[in-house]
Amino acid sequence: MNRQNATSLGFIAIALWGLLALLSVGSAPTPPFLLMTICFLIGGVLGLIWTVATGNIRKLSKIPLQIFIFGTLGLFGYHSLYFSALRHAPAAEASLIAYLWPLLIVLMSGLLPNERLSLQHISGAILGFFGAALIISGGISDFNPNNLYGYLLALGCALIWSGYSVLSRKFDTVPTASVAVFCIGSAALSLPLHLILEDTVWPQNAIGWSSLILLGIGPVGLAFFVWDIAIKKGNIQIVGTASYAAPLLSTAFLVIAGIATPSWSLGAAAIMIAAGALLAASSSIQIKN
Repeated sequence: MNRQNATSLGFIAIALWGLLALLSVGSAPTPPFLLMTICFLIGGVLGLIWTVATGNIRKLSKIPLQIFIFGTLGLFGYHSLYFSALRHAPAAEASLIAYLWPLLIVLMSGLLPNERLSLQHISGAILGFFGAALIISGGISDFNPNNLYGYLLALGCALIWSGYSVLSRKFDTVPTASVAVFCIGSAALSLPLHLILEDTVWPQNAIGWSSLILLGIGPVGLAFFVWDIAIKKGNIQIVGTASYAAPLLSTAFLVIAGIATPSWSLGAAAIMIAAGALLAASSSIQIKN
């Protein structure tokens, strides 16, 4: 797969993550770790079916154990810290800090072999971050030091996902089929935490079950597979900067569903995120030429 097509797959992951909030709301009142268990299990099983169908199942046996540990901790670590951060800090502020990961991906990518990080990449990522900040905070910031623990958990989210994404680039020879095992491992880690920390509450209606299943198929399933290809084979700076479209799409989907209301910050953020992505893309084109 060439670099351009791999980069395009990253946009699919971003679009799917834009549905995460809407489907998560629809899956209520299922608790977080039970939700993670079911969704990761769905994503992992579908991934294994795809792996068998494409004749790549034998490749899994040749992958070192440390790769499986790395990938499982990346997926599980991000989601567990994110849900915990939301319990210890207001959702807007925690989400804003967690969404430092696209900026960190762009910055960390400069440390990778054969990658050049330009001022335009950095500027585009920063512009995208402020666009995301408008979406998440609604233009109002009210950070409270009493929520420091939650903020630190959210920062941990950003560090884990950016680190996972950039380090995955160094394992570009590891087949994407390995992500199926990452998902199964994440489900296995989530289940005991659910049993220890949560009451078992299943979805209450068809909408709840549909949302849960779609989460497992898309945002907590297919998204990880196409993201794996994008960060290993695509333009990591463009993919990282474009990731700020996820909170924009998330808010747009909630508005369309009637769960959220449109605001001036939504339009302003759209302009800032688009401008940031174009700035990063133009730099990559100049470097290529």
